[in-house]
Amino acid sequence: MFPRKVSGNILTPQGWLQGSLQFGQRIEAIEADAAAADAAATAAGGKLTILPGFIDLHVHGAAGVDIMQGGDAGATVARAHARHGTTAMLGTTMTATDNSIRRALSGLAPSIALRPAGAARMLGVHLEGPFLSIHRLGAQPADAVVEGSLDLVRSYHAIAPIRAMTLATEVAQHLQLIPQLKELGIRVQLGHSNGSYDDGVAALQAGAAGFTHLFNGMTALQHRQPGIVGAALAHAEYAEIIPDLQHVHEGAIRAALRAIPRLYGVTDATAATGMPDGEYGLGSQRVYKCMGCVRLATGSLAGSVLTMDQALRNFVALGLDLADASHRLSLYPADYLGETERGRLQTGAWADLVVLDADLQPVAVYVEGEAIALNAA
Repeated sequence: MFPRKVSGNILTPQGWLQGSLQFGQRIEAIEADAAAADAAATAAGGKLTILPGFIDLHVHGAAGVDIMQGGDAGATVARAHARHGTTAMLGTTMTATDNSIRRALSGLAPSIALRPAGAARMLGVHLEGPFLSIHRLGAQPADAVVEGSLDLVRSYHAIAPIRAMTLATEVAQHLQLIPQLKELGIRVQLGHSNGSYDDGVAALQAGAAGFTHLFNGMTALQHRQPGIVGAALAHAEYAEIIPDLQHVHEGAIRAALRAIPRLYGVTDATAATGMPDGEYGLGSQRVYKCMGCVRLATGSLAGSVLTMDQALRNFVALGLDLADASHRLSLYPADYLGETERGRLQTGAWADLVVLDADLQPVAVYVEGEAIALNAA
């Protein structure tokens, strides 16, 4: 099985390199070799590009399966997204009853502790809810929203490691909770919030680290009431955004790219990802896939069917150069979580990589050196 070797145009921390990359579970060597790269590209029928594997910090489901189902749902979802170049991810919960959240966390724990074969590495949990504003729920159910407490979060954290949490900072004592969550190693993200600009700034000063699906589920930017969006655009270093070109207009994405240095892409993918049009589950709710998006029966958007390889192509279509687009799907989310051995192709890092053809379609994916079967059922 090891060592393996791939050749092509490699994106390294120092820039592009025509050459070859040798790896086992970790990257062993990267060497310049234009002749070998050209030969590999010719054999593959065109130019090959080697990027760090994608890291998706907001994933609810795929392949007809929803994280909230518990059991082995996380493994199924991680396998489905690996076939699109995602090599690491956060399994994302949503607002639900306490028992449902605990079931989902218990289901994710084994995949976090030991990566299933053929799957992306599950780095931990993104707890999206239940500590949200009832005024900005989007597709989150209102009947399960609760006020956050440190004891409750600790009890969830003991089941499976929470790496990121979405919080409505203006609710109850949530602002005071932020430094305590930071002490637990949790990245607090502002989202599903009806807060003001001042609420957002206060949360950042208290230790909040980012924003959940920027523009969606938060108070909008108005020139006299800048809202949570205004706080993000004026002050954020990191924020996630869904670049499916449906959740956010391309003009708003361009504005965010100029304002937020390390804006990174997420899929917010649901069970409908990779599936035909029809009815699917999103937590306790029914959602409907049609015309490339997912909606509640009311017509409201409810997650996406985006994959990270398509996110890359969408960023490039918006005018980002390939290296910048890659950073926003690999390097920046890795850095946000403090994952210094992922999201970059350098000696000693985990061998998480995606090989793309001239159309930016994956032709090979490796997770910690394991080759992923791209056409698996």
